[in-house]
Amino acid sequence: MIEIKVPELAESITEGTISSWLIKVGDRVNKGESVVELETDKVNIEVNADYAGVLTQLLKQPGDIVEVGDVIAILEENAAVSAPAAEPAVQQAPAPSAPAAPVNNQAVHRFPGTGQPVASPAARKLARETGIDLNDVRSADPLGRIRTSDVKAAISPAPAAEAPQAPKAEKPAQRPAAAQVETEFAKPVERVKMSRRRQTIAKRLVEVQHTAAMLTTFNEVDMSAVMKLRAKRKDAFFEKHGVRLGFMSFFTKAVVAALKKYPLLNAEIQADEIIVKKFYDIGIAVAAPEGLVVPVVRDANQKNFAEIEGEISQLGKKARDNALTLKELQGGTFTITNGGVFGSLMSTPILNSPQVGILGMHKIQTRPIAIDEERIENRPMMYIALSYDHRIVDGKEAVSFLATVKELLENPESLLLEG
Repeated sequence: MIEIKVPELAESITEGTISSWLIKVGDRVNKGESVVELETDKVNIEVNADYAGVLTQLLKQPGDIVEVGDVIAILEENAAVSAPAAEPAVQQAPAPSAPAAPVNNQAVHRFPGTGQPVASPAARKLARETGIDLNDVRSADPLGRIRTSDVKAAISPAPAAEAPQAPKAEKPAQRPAAAQVETEFAKPVERVKMSRRRQTIAKRLVEVQHTAAMLTTFNEVDMSAVMKLRAKRKDAFFEKHGVRLGFMSFFTKAVVAALKKYPLLNAEIQADEIIVKKFYDIGIAVAAPEGLVVPVVRDANQKNFAEIEGEISQLGKKARDNALTLKELQGGTFTITNGGVFGSLMSTPILNSPQVGILGMHKIQTRPIAIDEERIENRPMMYIALSYDHRIVDGKEAVSFLATVKELLENPESLLLEG
C-alpha cells in the first residue's frame, strides 16, 4: 500500500483545497504522473505520484481542505501488473449494472469501491454551491458522467414537466427544501462560496488595514510626452522586439529610479528592524479570473523597456490562464497597480504586505491645464496615487517619491538612462 500525501507546497502555505482529481479509482498511475490539482492561496498546483501503482482509494473529494502531510489517496503497488486487465472491467461494469441502480439515477457511472458518482470538477463545484446531492442527479451523458448541465437540470423547474412519471415524483418535494435555506431574504439571491484565493485576498487586505499605518498621497501626470514618444517609436519598437510599447515599462522605470532615490519605499518591517532591499523586484497587479494576483518582474532595474514589456505580457497571460507558479508571485519589493484600464479616475490602492509602498495608475483623461498665466491647453492627464506605510515612510519622503515619478514621466527621455 502506497499513500499519496499532500507535499510541501511553498513557504507560508500549509494547506490547500482539492480542486479536481486527474485520475479515478482503478486507473494505473505512473511515477511522476499528475494525480490531483490543489488550489492554494495563490496558485493551483498539480501533485505528482512518487511511485507507480493502481489507485484503489480516494480519501478526499473535490472541495475538501487538506494540509501538508495529509493522506489523500491510496495506491496498490502489487496491483500494478493486473491494472491493464482491470481497467476494461471498470469501464464495462456500469453498463450491465445500470438497470440495478436506484430508479432516480439509472444512467450515472460510479467509482468502484467508493460508490461515488463520476462527475466533472465543474459539476461537483456547482453541486456544492447549490446544495445538490450528486446521488440525486440524473446523467444525460452516454458514459454516465455527471456534467454541469445535469446539475442545473436538477435544480431548475424544467423537470417538472415529467412530474406524471413515477421516477420524478420525489424531486419537486426536494427542491423547495433546498430553497428554504435562504430565508433571511424576501427576494431571490444566489449564494456562491468564496474560492480559497478570494478568501485569502479578503483576509490579507483586512490584515493590512489593521497592521500598517497606511496613508495615500496623490499627484497628477501630464502624459503628453509619453504618448508622443510611444506614437513615434511604437512601430519600430514592435518590429524590433516583437512586443508592443505600453505604459507599464515607463512607469516601472520611473518607479525604480524613484526607489533608488527614496530607498525606504523599497523596504519592509520585521519586528523592530527595517529591511532595506538593494534589489528591485516590481510586482504588477493583474486582475485574473480567480481574483487579483501580483506576479513579479525580477531585477527590473537591469531590464530594458522591451524586456519589461515582454515579461509583463507573459506574466499577464499566465495570470489569466491560471498558470502562474508560486515563484512568480513571491518576493516583490514594490507594487504597481493600474485601475485605469477599468476606467478608474482615482483610488487609494491597498498595500501588498509586507511591502510598504504601492503606486496606483488611473485613467488618462483629457483636461484643461493652465500652462502659464495666459494659456490653457487640453492635456492627457493621469492621477497617480502612492499608498505607503507611515510607520517607516514620512510624508515628505512619500510626496517627494511621487513627485519624482511625475517628473520622470513628463520627461521620458530621462528614463532611457535608467537600467
